[in-house]
Amino acid sequence: MRGAAPTSTRLGALREATAALDAAGIESARQDAEWLLAAVLGLERFAPYLDSGAELDPEAAERYRALSSRRARREPLQYLLGHEDFHGLRLAVTRDVLIPRPETEGLVEWAVEALRDRPAAAIADVGTGSGAIACALARIRPDLRIVAVDRSLAALAVAARNVRRLGLAGQVSLLAGDLLEPLRSGSERLSMVIANLPYVPTASVGRLPAEVSRFEPPLALDGGSDGMSLTRRIITQAPRRLQSGGWLMLEIGEDQAGALASLMAAEGFAGIEARRDLTGVERYIAGRWLEASAPAPRRAC
Repeated sequence: MRGAAPTSTRLGALREATAALDAAGIESARQDAEWLLAAVLGLERFAPYLDSGAELDPEAAERYRALSSRRARREPLQYLLGHEDFHGLRLAVTRDVLIPRPETEGLVEWAVEALRDRPAAAIADVGTGSGAIACALARIRPDLRIVAVDRSLAALAVAARNVRRLGLAGQVSLLAGDLLEPLRSGSERLSMVIANLPYVPTASVGRLPAEVSRFEPPLALDGGSDGMSLTRRIITQAPRRLQSGGWLMLEIGEDQAGALASLMAAEGFAGIEARRDLTGVERYIAGRWLEASAPAPRRAC
């Protein structure tokens, strides 16, 4: 169809897509239609309005209709655009990684607060996914040395893309493996282990919004029967990798703080604190490993 006569104006196509998305029950229909049109045209979100009467060539119009149809079927906007903004950074995302959430920015901010008195600290971001936490911390603190770990090679490929594009390869290294296992052979103790691990109970994954349950990777969502299988494991593993006074900082699910605080205390963590996200949910928990007063760590799960 290349070279055929244009079939619609930008504004007309936008109205058509908005109506289709609204009919499909997409609450952010207008906003999503704007983003998708801008992506097709290679522009920023509101730029198409500057020349709203301009016509779309048939190829662009067809691409726009195809993307709008996929969004109407609940495919997340971020996957269609290929990116998401997180803590001031634009990160590449694909269906191999969880889409970074605003609440995780709260975990980053707490980590920055906790590391204020630790120059050139070495930390591990476990379950890095797109690399959101590692990249945000590296950009905020250029002195940090960060190891980003994930068991998904596909996710690590996305994280590597973000690290390179943001110019953070000198700070952030990537390792493949399960939780802290890839770090066992290293001799350096860490100032912090930070993680946003899967914390949705298995039975609840299917009840999540369709955008999540049908499109985001199950590996990044399913936290086992009670949602805490991986967080329990990292709590028992972390003492072997943390220096005395080092932090373990986790994003967690609703109603999990009490059980995880008890486990952290039993493993020798002190100063344990849970904090709430902007919706009032206890979303984060952290504690410091105090080796001198801690019981001997149990064998990691």
